[in-house]
Amino acid sequence: MNCFEALGVEPGNAICYSGFRKGQRPGAIYPSYNEIKEDLELLEQNWKYIRLYDVDEHGVLVLEVIEKEQLNLKVMLGAYIEAEMNNFGCPWGSGMYDEDQLESNRINNVNKIEKLIHLANRYSDIVFCVAVGNEACVDWTDHYVPVSHVIEYVKMVKAGAKQPVTFCENYVPWLHKLEPLISVIDFISIHTYPVWEYKHIHESLGYTKENYYAIANKYPNIPVVITEAGWSTNSNGRGINPEMVNEENQKVYYEDLVEWTTQENILTFVFEAFDEDWKGSPEPNEPEKHWGLFKIDRTPKLVMKELFSLQD
Repeated sequence: MNCFEALGVEPGNAICYSGFRKGQRPGAIYPSYNEIKEDLELLEQNWKYIRLYDVDEHGVLVLEVIEKEQLNLKVMLGAYIEAEMNNFGCPWGSGMYDEDQLESNRINNVNKIEKLIHLANRYSDIVFCVAVGNEACVDWTDHYVPVSHVIEYVKMVKAGAKQPVTFCENYVPWLHKLEPLISVIDFISIHTYPVWEYKHIHESLGYTKENYYAIANKYPNIPVVITEAGWSTNSNGRGINPEMVNEENQKVYYEDLVEWTTQENILTFVFEAFDEDWKGSPEPNEPEKHWGLFKIDRTPKLVMKELFSLQD
């Protein structure tokens, strides 16, 4: 199924965007208007669509910049819903909360969904689709939300906004756990990371295809979008083999990924625009910090020099 036709948008490159620079982080210090403007003008050279993860101060400012600066960018706007249930299966042990925190999260999640609806309507010419949550149902998540609650949030958004609605998740839960969601969403959004699953670079595209077609073939009557696919360029050895992550392998993966998804008309958000040093552990080689196609100082990595193009 042609994702672009199904969503009513033109074919184009897509990328996940979070603009937090050195010393910045969600809930503390946010990027400024001019910093976001600089980022978006850079991204506009190669991408038509960007994905935003939340309706926080950062997300609102991005929409404001796109509108005021009349940038040629369309947005998948998300609401990042927090844990509503403890997850004993979270491997790093941070999926446990007291009941007061869980109840507070439930209230905040409803508020976020209401804000998502408001922003989707306010910026209807910019926001082309909306996402209720991110990786909130997979077994290892630290912010577990029951599928039944996700369904209710999707219904809220569909009642209040006109854009297509989805839920973004690792490909595995779509095989079984998320089946009840299919009847209420407009399209499926999957994440695929061969390097997290110890795949060699030469296996990577084949594995991504396996992930994608496992879902697309199971649900042939609904579009499947890839909302995260990427390759880190550094690792401390925890979760990712350091020998597999470097700029050359990142370039190879993206070359193969972009060629395949373009041929098959699969809307694919590459992950992600810029390195973010607030993520993961304090260790500088923490892989979560190094997924960007640009370094944190906005220096382009090899993939930007050889696969994409930059204007001086």
